[in-house]
Amino acid sequence: MTQKGAPVLEAERALTNISRRSALVGGGVLAALGPTSLKPAQASAGTDEESDGGDWIAVMPAITRYIAGATSAAVPSAIRERARLHILDTLASIIACSSLEAARHGRLYAVTLSGGLESPILGSMHRASLIDATFASAMTAHAAEINDFIPSAYVQPGPAIVSAGIALAHKHRRSGHDLISALVAGYELAGRMPKAIGTRNLWKAGLANHGIGPAFGTGAASSALLGLDERQVNHMLAYCAQQASGSWQWMLDVQHVEKAFVFAGMGARNGLQAALMASMGFTGVPDSLDAPKGWFRWPALSGEGADPSVLIEGLGETFEMSHAAMKRYPVGGPTQPAVRALLDLRREIGTQEIAAIRVEMPGSADTFRSANMPALNIPYLAAIIMIDGRLDFVDAQSLDRMNTDRRAKALATKVEVVADPTLETGEGEARTESARVNLTTKDGKTHQRFVPFVPGFPTHPLQTDEVEQKARELVVPVLGKDRAKRLIALCASLDDVSSIEPLVALMRFQTS
Repeated sequence: MTQKGAPVLEAERALTNISRRSALVGGGVLAALGPTSLKPAQASAGTDEESDGGDWIAVMPAITRYIAGATSAAVPSAIRERARLHILDTLASIIACSSLEAARHGRLYAVTLSGGLESPILGSMHRASLIDATFASAMTAHAAEINDFIPSAYVQPGPAIVSAGIALAHKHRRSGHDLISALVAGYELAGRMPKAIGTRNLWKAGLANHGIGPAFGTGAASSALLGLDERQVNHMLAYCAQQASGSWQWMLDVQHVEKAFVFAGMGARNGLQAALMASMGFTGVPDSLDAPKGWFRWPALSGEGADPSVLIEGLGETFEMSHAAMKRYPVGGPTQPAVRALLDLRREIGTQEIAAIRVEMPGSADTFRSANMPALNIPYLAAIIMIDGRLDFVDAQSLDRMNTDRRAKALATKVEVVADPTLETGEGEARTESARVNLTTKDGKTHQRFVPFVPGFPTHPLQTDEVEQKARELVVPVLGKDRAKRLIALCASLDDVSSIEPLVALMRFQTS
């Protein structure tokens, strides 16, 4: 691969924004554990010769205690509200994406292996085994570029964690309150793990954040819903480490099928499997994240930028859910501001008037100028926005239209995408995305729109009514207004229900 993709370059840029934290930290679970948790950890069966020396913050006691107690832990009401909205956003994604290629392949795989068993595949009428159904649901949730993400960690947690959480809550008759609490814990591991390792270290090791975070996040949420104790959670983490994988070659994917596997299906399957294995008595390397020769402390993952304290600092007091973002438009995160500017300009300017469009953005302009995936290709998105006067979910994902629509291809040649270093996020600042779009009309006039951010990032989160509006836009074309309204109401009341069966029932419908 001769050119880095935008997610990689963004990850490297974000490294400057993730400051090293103090080795001795307080608050949350860490403070409750007391000073003994800060002693250097040793491998459980190791010797002095096997130890790599130096002080090490033991992270396992805090993590295992937190996950084991997740469903009974106090979580601020604002965080629970965000969790409910992320559940709604993920389920709306599943409904909208249910007929896409990655969704169809996920269902085919699950039904072929274990069709007809007890667990519903969300967004279909099919059933399969617990793991296979969860895999297929997660594949569906990330079949397009519309689900949530954690910008500071470069992971997309919802498809894997929500799919597994709903499958387990349904199977084991857990309440909506338990489901939300477990998902909050899942987002903690999904977001903290890549940041603790360091995104540059993951890149150098050839491991994609997008596969690592969801595996640990799904394992944590699943363990909480299965009621695993601290010892079992300890072993669960060992099996997550063994299955922590995912290659950056997903950037070469065109059909969004391998990408859906890496970002969602794989993490859902592996994390759930790790939790189930631990619940059945599988034992692994004790304190695996602290062991000197364990996965987490392997040289490739513990270089410059690695900071184990990220895993436990403020655990139980500060929440990754507050760092999670949602995509307002059905396209990749870095393309959102350009799309917003283009939609605004289209209200004033007709297609026939356009002479040229220049899009200035931070990061890897080359990638978004020539992306193989339609939802990441700015010239294509600009063309269909200007032709259609809107951005349709189906067309934003349409590889066929990008390759065959002659009018769109001709207009796309008038679109220039360039990098503007002045738009880069500064050191220590929260990541946002921005864009400046200059549209020149045939009479020589230039019309400019600058979008400093798009609502949805943690610094400017979508409000409840905005998330619900996005959900309606995605769900109504598939299920109609009444079922869209019902989905929104069910998610809003999740904290108060003893069963999630009505929500699961609504997610069962015939699809192609």
